[in-house]
Amino acid sequence: MRFLTTVDFFPFNYLDSDNRLSGVHIDLARQICAELEMIERCQIQALPWDELHTAIETKQGDAIIAGLAITAENRERYLFSRPYLRFPARLVTPRAAKLSEPLYQAVSGKRIGVIGTTAHEMLLRDLFPDAQSVVYTRRDWLYQDLKTGKIDAVFGDGVQLSFWLAGQESENCCAFSGGPYLAPEYLGQGLAIAVPKETPALAEAIDFALHSIDASGRFTDIYLRYFPVSFY
Repeated sequence: MRFLTTVDFFPFNYLDSDNRLSGVHIDLARQICAELEMIERCQIQALPWDELHTAIETKQGDAIIAGLAITAENRERYLFSRPYLRFPARLVTPRAAKLSEPLYQAVSGKRIGVIGTTAHEMLLRDLFPDAQSVVYTRRDWLYQDLKTGKIDAVFGDGVQLSFWLAGQESENCCAFSGGPYLAPEYLGQGLAIAVPKETPALAEAIDFALHSIDASGRFTDIYLRYFPVSFY
């Protein structure tokens, strides 16, 4: 089986300092091959993003593991596996002023920063109508105002926020408050593996492997290698 991916979706698929293909998707593809007992016949090839569709159509690969969006248009071309990772929205506050559940009450009257014209802005306004939304155009301004106390919290993508929290820029100022918000109608269906529509048996096999990997805790092990602060 040949998985197709790219090198520009850190930390899911990228080239490391030794120019080796690395990331969550690479480790997961290998685990899938091992679960299906075909590790010796497993290949992972990186291509430019705009070549992935052609490569699948010309049978240069069997599956795409590169963050292809699960859209109505893509469902016309592919079968998708079960999602193996969803991107939640999260709320971040200063460590000294963490908010407790229920958050919809705790944020009442609070100034919550969010990047404008995004799904997260819409979700914030719908979930927390009693909060005061403060819209930003730049992420660095958003984070700086949180650190200096000009806003009470930040609402946004849990993945990006987890990297900021783990990095030096945050200066260990802040932490997640409350739990993750999984809202597919706003944030999409998450990450899944795409295979040609004429290969339903392959889609079923990948689903079986993903279920087994998740149930055994192996996906959690992969996840924690690349995300030092869990966004769940």
